[in-house]
Amino acid sequence: MGTDLHDMLRSLRVWDPEVTDLPPFDPATAPDEPLALFTRWFAEAVAAGEREPHTMTLATADADGLPDARIVMLHGADEAGGWAFATHATSRKGGHLAARPYAALTFYWPRLGRQVRVRGPVTTAPPQEARSDLHARSTGALAAALTGHQSEPLSSLAELATASEAAWEEARLHPTTESPTWTLYRLHPTETEFFQGDAKRRHVRLSYRRAGDGEGWSRGLLWP
Repeated sequence: MGTDLHDMLRSLRVWDPEVTDLPPFDPATAPDEPLALFTRWFAEAVAAGEREPHTMTLATADADGLPDARIVMLHGADEAGGWAFATHATSRKGGHLAARPYAALTFYWPRLGRQVRVRGPVTTAPPQEARSDLHARSTGALAAALTGHQSEPLSSLAELATASEAAWEEARLHPTTESPTWTLYRLHPTETEFFQGDAKRRHVRLSYRRAGDGEGWSRGLLWP
C-alpha cells in the first residue's frame, strides 16, 4: 500500500511544545532599524544549530508578472549596499530581474519558529565587486559558476558531468578565473518583517517600513 500524502500532512505538527522551545519576542525591545535585529536573530539561529541559516527564498517575477521562487544564499547585508545575492545574469532569475528589478527574500529558521521577510528594488553591483565576491568563495562555488548554462535545457547528466569536471579543473588550477555573466545583486529593502511563532498561534509580527523620504524606518505590529 502506498503512502498517502494527505495522511502524512495531517499527522504533522508545527512547533509542538513538547519538542520545540520557542523564544519570546518583545517588539518594544527591537532596535530602530531592521538590519540590527536581523543580525541578532541570525546569530541566534546559528547558536541554535540551524543548518544553513544563510539560505533564503528569492522570489522574482517574469516580464509578464508571473511569480517564481528558489533558494539562494545571502552573501552579505549592510545599510549602504543592501542585501546581496549572486547568480548568472543569463539565468532565469537574472532575466526576471532584468525585466522587473524588484524581489522578495524569506528566511525561515524552524528551530526558533522565526521568519524574516524582506522586499524592495534590486540593483546590480559593479563587475569588480561580483568578481571579488566570487573569488572569496569556495572552489566549488567557482566551479559551479564556470560550468555556466544555468537554467538552459540539458541533454543528459553525462553532459553535465563532463562540463562540471572541466570547470572544477579550471577552478583548481586558476582560482582567479572570471565568469563573465556572474552578477552580484543588491536588494534595497523598503519593507522588512520579523515573524516570531507562538505555540498558541499568538504569533508576533513586527514590520519595518522605509520612511517616505527614504531616511529612517517606521515600525508597526501586524495581525498574525
